[in-house]
This record gives sequence, structure tokens and C-alpha cells, in this order.
Amino acid sequence: MPSFDVVSEVNKVELANSLDQANKEITNRFDFKGSDARIESKDLEVTLHADDDFKLSQVKEVMIAKMTKRGIDTRVLEEGKKEKVSGNKMKEIITIKNGISQELGKKIVKMIKDSKMKVQASIQGETVRVTGAKRDDLQNAMQLLKTDVTEVPLQFNNFRD
Repeated sequence: MPSFDVVSEVNKVELANSLDQANKEITNRFDFKGSDARIESKDLEVTLHADDDFKLSQVKEVMIAKMTKRGIDTRVLEEGKKEKVSGNKMKEIITIKNGISQELGKKIVKMIKDSKMKVQASIQGETVRVTGAKRDDLQNAMQLLKTDVTEVPLQFNNFRD
């Protein structure tokens, strides 16, 4: 039976490369000279450090520009609250969303059922498996999901005929 999986994954290599490039630009930029502006990453958590609120937003802009240039969709960023560290220094923790959350999985399954297409969807961990009798039905389901799900970037893999 033809099927495919709906996933939302971040290319971790491209993410690391974009953060490295952003750090290089921050260290070389004139407006950051002598400041403690930097980006640190650990797994799927990115911490932005800067001297004040304005520089923190500038660091974030540089990071987003580098991510976009490397082909990472910025919808995967979940911004945290800005915190004051010692003195005037600021930091912000940004989480990278990886995988489909339970709520979004339920929304995708409901969307496919409500569309009256001849396909079935089931949640399997952080992926949603869609099965159907015909390849055309699966392609229509892909098109529906591409247009209607805007919260996170979706990828379709494991297409089996």
C-alpha cells in the first residue's frame, strides 16, 4: 500500500554552519567591537548573548540572515524570553523545533480526515504516516498539507509505492 511520512526536521549540519558563520560576522563587525556579543549552541538550544537589548536584536538578525542563506526555515525558531544577566548584559534562549508536536499531529490527521480524501493518517511518534490506495491521492494529500500547515516547515519522506 502506498504511503509517506510527514516530518519536520532541521538539517543539523546546516544549522551548525549558519551559527558558525553568524559568530564570525559578529566578531568582525565594527558595531560589536569590544562587546560580549556571541551565539552559543547546545543540541537544539541556541543562546544569544549581547551587552544590551539593541545589540541582542542585532545578533538575532545576523543569525536569522545566516540561517536563511543556508536554507534553514526560520519557522523552526521558538523564541524564549530575554533575561538580564550580570550588570547590563542580556541573553535570550531560542529553542529549535524538531519533529511534529502531538497537537500538530492531531491537527494534520483531522485535516486529512475532513478533506474526504481516500487516505488515512496516523501519528507515529514525531511523524505522521499517510497511507492510501493510489499515488495520486497521496500527492493530493501532500499538496493539502503544504498549503494548509504554516506553523512549521514540513518534509515528506519514505514515499513508498
